[in-house]
Amino acid sequence: MTEALLFMLALGSVCGIVLSFASKIFYVYEDPRIALVEENLAGANCGGCGYAGCSAAAEAVVIGRAAPSVCVISGPEAVLKVAAVMGLDPGTAESQLSYNLCEGGDRATNKYHYMGVNSCKAMAVIFGGKRDCHVGCIGLGDCIKACKFGALSMGPKGHPIVDDDKCVGCGACQKACPKDIIEVKSLSEKLLKFNQKNDPLAPCAQTCPAEINIPRYIAQIRNNDYLGAVRTIRLRNPLLLSCGRVCPHPCESECRRGIEDEPVSINQLKRFVADYEMFSGSRIPIKCAPDTGKKVAVIGSGPSGLSCAYFLRRIGHEVSIIESMPKLGGMIRYGIPEYRLPDKVLDWEIEGILNLGIKSYNHVKFGVDFGLGSLMAAGYNAVFLGVGAWKDYELGIPGEELKGCYTGINMLSRRAGGETLELGRTAAVIGGGNTAVDCARTMLRLGLEKVYMVYRRTRKEMPANEVEIVASEEEGVEFVFLAAPTKVIGNDDGHVTHLEYLQMKLGEPDASGRRRPEPIEGSETRLQVDTIVTAIGQSPEASFKQDPHPRMAELELTRWNTIENNPETLQTTIPYVFTAGDAATGPSLVVDAIGGGRRAARSIDLFLKGKPVVPVVDSLQHRRIKESIFTTVKGITPKKRAKMPELSVDRRMDSFVEVDLVLPEDEAIREANRCLNCCRLCYDPDIKSA
Repeated sequence: MTEALLFMLALGSVCGIVLSFASKIFYVYEDPRIALVEENLAGANCGGCGYAGCSAAAEAVVIGRAAPSVCVISGPEAVLKVAAVMGLDPGTAESQLSYNLCEGGDRATNKYHYMGVNSCKAMAVIFGGKRDCHVGCIGLGDCIKACKFGALSMGPKGHPIVDDDKCVGCGACQKACPKDIIEVKSLSEKLLKFNQKNDPLAPCAQTCPAEINIPRYIAQIRNNDYLGAVRTIRLRNPLLLSCGRVCPHPCESECRRGIEDEPVSINQLKRFVADYEMFSGSRIPIKCAPDTGKKVAVIGSGPSGLSCAYFLRRIGHEVSIIESMPKLGGMIRYGIPEYRLPDKVLDWEIEGILNLGIKSYNHVKFGVDFGLGSLMAAGYNAVFLGVGAWKDYELGIPGEELKGCYTGINMLSRRAGGETLELGRTAAVIGGGNTAVDCARTMLRLGLEKVYMVYRRTRKEMPANEVEIVASEEEGVEFVFLAAPTKVIGNDDGHVTHLEYLQMKLGEPDASGRRRPEPIEGSETRLQVDTIVTAIGQSPEASFKQDPHPRMAELELTRWNTIENNPETLQTTIPYVFTAGDAATGPSLVVDAIGGGRRAARSIDLFLKGKPVVPVVDSLQHRRIKESIFTTVKGITPKKRAKMPELSVDRRMDSFVEVDLVLPEDEAIREANRCLNCCRLCYDPDIKSA
């Protein structure tokens, strides 16, 4: 018994010694951070991240092979906790979602019959797939098979549909697609996505300066998803109420239906859903990415400044808008009369932008009350200059200094600010653009008995929007065409009595393509008026260049007084200063300024991240995809275009009440059904009638 006990003790001692040596020799150390990271992952072991379970994913984070956001199911809070364990910056920790770019599917014609393996990847090897559209969806569903979460299904038109509620943004679908139709992007990446030459885009979407997905939001209207349409527009344009009222809709010039019929009334449909949200009693929630800790100062609150501020805030940056005028809005508040864009509508729209957490400061002028130095001292990391074009051009003729002479934007902005102007009984407005028309229609509403528009070319060459010209004719504006002012004549009190002009004739076309007006000798004519408004164009007011900060000397201006910039990135000659809108381009469309503000936001974001500020690769930017532009469209049955409702002349001339009204719902649905739902090459000629 004793011997056995001693033997067992000896054996135990030997084993202990052997195990002790083995533990030293074969010891495997596990970093305790692996367990801590794993605790903060979803624990689903789904493999959606590309690793064999959560333990493997946690180990990949610890050894630096994966980011804190490796888990495709965990939310931003889990990402922050994992980053804290690792002592890393989690970045914006934004959720990723997949989305389908192509909406053509089975509508696209086939160039050959395929009898091979039922796989997109296999088909793509053969001439890029059977579809005529080389960028379109093949439609065999490799992306659907790759998704482990049931977030993709084949839609009725032969292209995949993404279920956002099930999508975890793992990227498996994107990897499976041989044609890059399915993409996985964060909110910020979607907001800053710009049209590229290989995108499946309808002609109207290519033409829109804000690059809105027009067919998608019209399809949503057709399906009674009005709030979805608002969200689609707001991905590219935060000022849909304003644009729905003042945009001259260049998109409609490229509408395919317009080739065989009247174009779809795209802008009226935009206004319909914008007004629907405003009058619904609540706002659609707008998501913003997590804060980045970077600060941007936006100088000027016109459409480019508001757009830039909106997109910067949505991608997580802290933004302050600084405005010299009493209220925000810039030219769309002070340069566009209320009968076109009511203040209460603009107020509601701007309030929605500020509600994102954007600070604003009024009555503060750049170059006078503050400058670049004070902005840098206040901790701003970048500056956006959207100071507009507020300086009116003058004619340069004798008598312009007489009492009763005004300039266009100056007159409109003073009236919008509540100032009472002495305008007499008869007026001549010199110019043929939208500002000139706005001045003429405004003065009629202020009680003038007679308003002339004096233009040196003919009606055909007037650059104003056709609808505005027609409205001014209906309201009683009298046009004096082929007239070039030469002198303002006044009385002994120094007040205007007449405008003298030379009669003109049209000669050969000039650089703009319009026939050049040439004077007729000895044709001097006098027009009896007591007010003259010159509205022949504007340029930026560049007094901010007097800022003594040394860097301001580096900010270059063009010979037109616009701010010198890279037209693709909108970065100025000072690396941390960016610009867009009228300050960069000279007077242009509101929708151009909105698109420019978004493009500047992308460049500012790159600058703040320390990345090279480079242009969008293969950006369309005012170009067209040649193969998508048709000269004929088969199968179209003409359907009458919706007529914009408006107040009758006798009901609108005694106030600044809004003239153009919104489409009734049934008319909006009917108009949405006129849309051919185009993609790059395909369309639906047999859209049902409402």
